[in-house]
Amino acid sequence: MNGTILVVDDEKEIADLVELYLKSENYTVYKFYSGRDALDFLDKNKVDLAILDVMLPSISGFTICQKIRDKYNYPVIMLTAKDEEIDKITGLTIGADDYITKPFRPLELVARVKAQLRRYLRYNGGMEQEDNIIELSGLVINIETHECTLNEKPLSLTPTEFSILKILSQKQGNVVSAEELFHEIWKDEYYSKSNNTITVHIRHLREKMNDSVDNPKYIKTIWGVGYKIDK
Repeated sequence: MNGTILVVDDEKEIADLVELYLKSENYTVYKFYSGRDALDFLDKNKVDLAILDVMLPSISGFTICQKIRDKYNYPVIMLTAKDEEIDKITGLTIGADDYITKPFRPLELVARVKAQLRRYLRYNGGMEQEDNIIELSGLVINIETHECTLNEKPLSLTPTEFSILKILSQKQGNVVSAEELFHEIWKDEYYSKSNNTITVHIRHLREKMNDSVDNPKYIKTIWGVGYKIDK
């Protein structure tokens, strides 16, 4: 099997369709129409990725995402019926790695799942990595073990956050555009027109690192160009 995926959507037709396409790609799928049932399942089981509908009865997808982030760093993709920026920003801010707006093409969702799982399983599944440690002003990034510490305190990062921080650190002193970050992380063309996703992940990284926006020690915004970490 390629990985284990949790799917939560109260719209039965959508949940069943997503399950069908994921199983056709040889993923193990656990499907729930209720947020409560999904949380009960997660209390006793671990998955490699979660697909969560935002609008669920009684317990929202946002709440489930927050519960997941309390314990795990595996990727979370949010499904939203609204093409509203606030839903996307909220999901990304609480720890989601990606979002997709309904109605969506099942093959696009599968592509995003594959992109997220490639990184997550690579970092956590024992696949061969370059043995490299990046150190910068109290920040230590171990690329091989996917561990990151700041002033000797561990940083709990999602796979996307770790990838962004790793790329910027590897290219210290050079400006990296949002488009370059997308290409480096996801390598999928459909990301090329969206800059806001990277912006939200950068903001989340700064919050976790207690880094100032106005006078940053680590991640600096070069307006109209991109981001960089100085040597």
